[in-house]
Amino acid sequence: MIQNLAHRPVLRARRSTAPVAPLLTPLLALALAACGGSEGGGGRGEPASPSVRETAVHGRGPDRAGPAAGAPAAPTLPAKDGRTPVFSHGARDGGKLVALTFAADMAPEHGTRAAGGERFDNPRLVASLRRMRVPATIFMTGRWADEYPDQARSLGRDPLFEVGNHSYSHGSFSDSTSCRGLRPVSPDAMRAEVDRAFAAIRRAGVPDPVPYFRFPGGCFDDRALRAVAPAGVTAVQGDVVSGDASADTADEVAERVLARVKPGSVVVMHATLSRAPATDAAVRRIVPELRARGYRFVRVSELVGTGREQDRDQGEDRGQGH
Repeated sequence: MIQNLAHRPVLRARRSTAPVAPLLTPLLALALAACGGSEGGGGRGEPASPSVRETAVHGRGPDRAGPAAGAPAAPTLPAKDGRTPVFSHGARDGGKLVALTFAADMAPEHGTRAAGGERFDNPRLVASLRRMRVPATIFMTGRWADEYPDQARSLGRDPLFEVGNHSYSHGSFSDSTSCRGLRPVSPDAMRAEVDRAFAAIRRAGVPDPVPYFRFPGGCFDDRALRAVAPAGVTAVQGDVVSGDASADTADEVAERVLARVKPGSVVVMHATLSRAPATDAAVRRIVPELRARGYRFVRVSELVGTGREQDRDQGEDRGQGH
């Protein structure tokens, strides 16, 4: 609009000796006003009802998710003694912040089941998070990104969310045989599992996955921490395990989470409908109750560096069920 209005006086000036500037100035002012360039009444030409993206970027919603573009790189913790750092929760004295995290997990052997109609995604849960303006961190397996590239792309390009790595094939990174029946990953293949997952996530259209990794099943040991360290990721576990993968009802999940959340908590949940069908209903109860208590929802990247690393002498992190 500005170019069209500004161009016409220049053409007239070639046929006339009348000065151009007095004509151009009011026309430019009118053009800017018409395009919403003034400071009042919508300043940037934003719609009356902000979209999810605008809410996240400009902070109009209940929980600001941060800038969508030009944001600084997500913070990581430094590796120590050649081991991947493990993040458990944020600062307890940093305000009432809580991060909801969701594992979007799928293994290669699940392809046939998905083709038969089993749902390893959960669009209704994602819709609820968007409707309630809840920032979240999604830990995605590469196989899930391959199966649902459109959804992966949508999540990865929505500033309300950030996408982390959950390995490619969701195998166990522990030499224990009790990691929820997951297929074991050999130590020499662990780094490749992380790299392959990042490649699949980017191939699906996620431009900037965060450098965070969640061990499948929550299981890891010292050799896994050493094997994954060259990838430069921070392992993110959590201090509140929702139990949604084994719960019978949404109330059971919600009550478990509500009873355990503290300032800085990282809540472990799932975005896989067939495995955790009660998660969406549980989240729709958890969110308003925690907000009523004064909590603000953030992504993991807003907590990393403010809180506690998990003790590495635990050897294997049990009971997470990621």
